[in-house]
Amino acid sequence: MKIIECPRDAMQGLHEFVPTDIKVKYINELLKVGFDTIDFGSFVSPKAIPQLKDTAEVLANLDLDDTHSKLLAIIANVRGAHDACNHAEINYLGFPLSLSETFQQRNTNKSITEAFEQVNIIQDLCHDHNKTLVTYLSMGFGNPYGDPYEMPYVADFISKLKAMDIQIISLADTIGVSNPENITNLFKGITEEFGGIEFGVHLHSDLDSAIEKIDAAYKAGCRRFDGAINGFGGCPMAEDKLVGNIATETMLAYFEQHSIDVNYDHKVFQHALNMAPEVFLGRH
Repeated sequence: MKIIECPRDAMQGLHEFVPTDIKVKYINELLKVGFDTIDFGSFVSPKAIPQLKDTAEVLANLDLDDTHSKLLAIIANVRGAHDACNHAEINYLGFPLSLSETFQQRNTNKSITEAFEQVNIIQDLCHDHNKTLVTYLSMGFGNPYGDPYEMPYVADFISKLKAMDIQIISLADTIGVSNPENITNLFKGITEEFGGIEFGVHLHSDLDSAIEKIDAAYKAGCRRFDGAINGFGGCPMAEDKLVGNIATETMLAYFEQHSIDVNYDHKVFQHALNMAPEVFLGRH
């Protein structure tokens, strides 16, 4: 079971800037919990995401001596990938590839065709710099724009990524339209068709439907889950009203209730949970 904690996603849409020292303090605590990966920052234009303009400075102040967690940084183009590759401490680069043409333009100012070209170049950069590319399929469970979305369409995207030797793909429910039925059908369908790829989910949800989405993904075979403490976050490029992330504490409670082993330090996690209001509250 891999839990990817996403303070980057939780912070990126906040209006008030989170001071760098508070980011460092919070992420350093998360590094002690035992998560598989921390999605800690992004190398994107500060004009697009001003909240994360200090990612390099945050990284320079992280204590990585006593952690088993790996670091993931989001990038949106080749330039950002070059910047991220300059940092040996980063293990994963995450690239948002949208199934929706409208959202790809909105999120990265590129067409899907151009985005695939970027993925190919970034994959080569990752190989050259000993990093792994995680491709997020944005609008992974549908979109509000009327753009194409059906299983063969999704499978075509994955086929192209597999041909590039992409090994990790996360299905991102950017606007919270997933439900148990489409999670089950999509996850089972792609895992049966595409062996050798590690598939995960990055789900957005309101509190009422979070558990049923986690349950559906787990029972469909998912063992890689993204989450954010307190369910903060959401994609600021998607809609005016953000749909929050699945709360990490909700996921962990589900796994514990069903006797599913997740190796983490409960005491340190509680401390990180208690720190979250200092980071997030009052900054919307």
